[in-house]
Amino acid sequence: MSLKSYIKESYTELIHKVTWPTWNELQNSGTLVLVATLIIALIVAAMDFTFSRIMEFIYSLLY
Repeated sequence: MSLKSYIKESYTELIHKVTWPTWNELQNSGTLVLVATLIIALIVAAMDFTFSRIMEFIYSLLY
């Protein structure tokens, strides 16, 4: 397959076969990603805080 035919077929597929999301769908997806990211960030922060406190406690027992 030549580069020219590859580009032509890719263009045809993007124009005729790909279903593009609407603006409303994009906003909903963006909101979902934002909320999921914030939840995951809070979970990681809580784990980090907890681990830090546990390690401080262990070190205080040793020294």
